[in-house]
Order: sequence, then structure tokens, then C-alpha cells
Amino acid sequence: MARRVAAVLLLLALGCLLGILLLCLGSGDTRGPPGFKYGIVLDAGSSHTAMFIYKWPADKENNTGVVSEHSMCDVEGPGISSYSSNPPAAGTSLVHCLNQGLRDVPKEKHAGTPLYLGATAGMRLLNIANPQASDAVLSAVEATLKSYPFNFRGAKILSGEEEGVFGWVTANYLLENFIKRGWLGEWIQPQKKTLGALDFGGASTQITFESRDTIEDPRNEVMLKLYGQVYKVYTHSFLCYGRDQVLKRLLSKLLQAESYQATVPHPCWPTGYHKSLSLSSVYDSPCTEKERPSLALNTTITVVGTGNGSLCALHINKLFDFTTCSFSHCSFDGIFQPEVSGNFIAFSAFFYTVDFIQTVMGRSVHLPSDLKDAAETICATSWSELLQKAPKLEKRLSDYCAVSIFVYLLTTKGYNFNNHSFPNIAFQKKAGETSIGWALGYMLNLTNMIPAEKPSSHKSMLYNYWVILILLFVVTTLTSLVTAICLLRRSKSLTI
Repeated sequence: MARRVAAVLLLLALGCLLGILLLCLGSGDTRGPPGFKYGIVLDAGSSHTAMFIYKWPADKENNTGVVSEHSMCDVEGPGISSYSSNPPAAGTSLVHCLNQGLRDVPKEKHAGTPLYLGATAGMRLLNIANPQASDAVLSAVEATLKSYPFNFRGAKILSGEEEGVFGWVTANYLLENFIKRGWLGEWIQPQKKTLGALDFGGASTQITFESRDTIEDPRNEVMLKLYGQVYKVYTHSFLCYGRDQVLKRLLSKLLQAESYQATVPHPCWPTGYHKSLSLSSVYDSPCTEKERPSLALNTTITVVGTGNGSLCALHINKLFDFTTCSFSHCSFDGIFQPEVSGNFIAFSAFFYTVDFIQTVMGRSVHLPSDLKDAAETICATSWSELLQKAPKLEKRLSDYCAVSIFVYLLTTKGYNFNNHSFPNIAFQKKAGETSIGWALGYMLNLTNMIPAEKPSSHKSMLYNYWVILILLFVVTTLTSLVTAICLLRRSKSLTI
């Protein structure tokens, strides 16, 4: 009997020893957590530039979802395309944020931190209007970026299709729709459908989504192979349909309709709001140059808000061409688009517009009619009332009527979302703590952090040890308990 009790005590002691070993492994690793790698992307948009610093554990190469936004910085001033007449100032404008990057990225990591700049529709427009000025701006920006101790990998103008696809990659990467780690450390494909991406910048807007339909225009088809899975993606970028360019085009149409009189009514501006502007501020873009009048561009015209939502919608509707289509389906301007399907995420100015409707105007947006009604409410609200509701948004406040109506027409008449599909759009700025946009997808692509093939299933050594030790601990403890119960029962039967 003594031998049996000793055996039980020995098993229990072994279980306790394994438990202590597990605790030691958990707390005794003096190396601490693994270090991080960093990457920096400057998103040089048409209206402003933003710098994003990303980080990921240094001991992991392709773990989906491990890349996160470490910090970001908004560059003061307009987008780099605005410095066409003074290119060196484009580089100087980035200095404040780059200096923040020096502080946010540990000094010992500077040399190994890739640094990219991607310019979007603002620079695409400048490159159309003045290629020499565009090259000069990029050269000035490159000179500034090269002066920092990071691993500069280049500055380039993204195509509209790249912008759309990288935004789609970012959203689906962050939401782990491509691949993720299972609880045993293995790679698994979550069998989730990908999300479509809707981007709305200052000079262009993009729609990108996976489609099983035949994509009739090869210019709109992108085939991606991510983690062994092939994705057929439809994408299109509409230049001149970004927020700022739409507002310029709208002004041009209104001025034209009123024959450039000294005072012009603006149905999309609130009553009580007026502004004097020069023709040069309207016709300084390739998006409006075809409508440039013969008048001197320094001519000043006073524009007065009349707050008429239905008339505003009538004018904005004229910015689209819904009549031309040589394909089976079109969105607008003769561009092929398959039927929208699945869930979508709408970011950038899409988010800010709907967020204004929800937070400032106190209106929910679930159906297209909600968006339409909210836009008309904004249009009918006077300038003084709007200022009272959102004094901090004064700079852009007068344009929310026009932009809200444009978003309604773009999503419904343009992209063909209806009462069934519109509720599948989530208007979001971030996924978790990371901003949604093309920047992360761009970095992932250029650093090859999304491989072409599915990574082999593997587990870290430390993780393997934990799994084995936990199983041993459980087995040993259960064996000890079962043995103890059997011995107690046997001892009771012997004493009876």
C-alpha cells in the first residue's frame, strides 16, 4: 500500500513540476518580446499628404494581420501637386512629418525601414497638364526623402487601378479575409468572401470588388494570386470624380449656365453663405479646362447660396453621362461594370460624408432613401444653423450638401447599389486601429509581405514547446487523479 501511495505522490509531483516548468517558460524568457520591423508610406493625395508608419514583429515574415499602424502624421498644407510653381516647397512640406518619423521609429531601425511615397490623382492631373512640373515636384520630394536615414525605395505616381486594388488589398488583409493563423499556429484560409472597396479622394474615386461575372473590358480586370488563391477583381478609377474636382466641375457648370454674370446663385450652398472667387480657381484643372471661358481668369464672380436640394441634384446629375454604353452593363461615362455583389467597405470621403450626416445632422443611413433625405435636409439648412451645429468644420461646411447628393447619385445611379445591396456598404475610416486606404496594400506589395503562394503550415518552436508541455501536464494530472481514485476505492474495499 505504501508503494502505491508513493507512486501517486510521484505522479502528482511530476504534474506539479511540469506546471512550474510552464510558468518558468512563460515568465523566465529574459530576451523579452521580439523586436519590430517598420515601414513608412507617404500617401500624397490631391488635397493633402499623410504619412503612415507601420510595424510588425521582426520574427514573423508573412503572418496575415500582424502588420499594424504604429503612428501617422498629417502633412500641413495642400497636396504636393499644388507646388507645381515652386517644386522645392513640396519637399520642404514633408519635413515636419519625416522628423516625427525619426522619433517614432527607433534609431537603430532607421536604416532598415523602407520608405515609400505614392502620389495619386492630384499628381496624375498635374502630369497630364504639365509633365515637366510633375517631374520637378517628384524630384524635389525624392531629394528630401533621400536626405533622411531611412531605406528610401522610391516615389512614384500610382495609376488609378493601382490605387483601387491596393485599397482593396488593405481592407481585406486587415479583416483577415485572405488567410489567418489558426489556434494551433497553422495557416488557415477562413473561407470568407472578400469585401469590395469604395474609395473617394480629392481628385478621383475608385470601385474595386471580386466578381465571378465576365469582365468585358480587360482594362478593368486584375488577376491576383494571394496565398495560393486566385482572385479575379474588377476595378476602375474615375479621374475628375474626387470630392474637390467634383466641386470645381459643379461651379463651372453653374457659372456657364448663368453666363458668368457678376453674381451667380448656387443651389448646393446654404442660404446665407456667399463667396467671391476668381475664375482661375475654377479653371486651374484639366477637369474643367475644356469649359474655360474666353474671359480673363482674374475675373472675380460672387457666388450666393440658395439652398435648393432638388435643383442641386439636377446640376450634379449632369456631371455624369448615363447615356453612353457599348457593353452589357455600365456604371457611367461608358465604363463597363458588372453587377455589384457581396459586402463593401467605403472609406476616405465616403466615410467623412456619412459620418457628418450621422454625427452632426443626427440622421442614420441604412438605405439610399436615408442618404437622399439627409442630403436634402443639409441643403435646406441655413449657413448660420450649420455653423452652430459644427463650428469646427467651417472650412468644408458649405460643401456637404453637394457632396452628400453626389455620394447618393454615385452609389445608386452610378454604381447601381439598390435597397438590397446598399445596406451591405460599411462606411468606415479604420479596421481596428489601422486606417483603410491604399498605403498599407502598397507597402505589403512592395516589401513582398504578401507572397504569391500560400505559406507552408508551420509553428514557432516556442509555440510547439508550449503545446507539448500543456498536453503532458493535462495527461499527467488526469493519470494521477484516476490512479488516486482507483487506489482509494481499492483501499475502501479492503477495509470493509
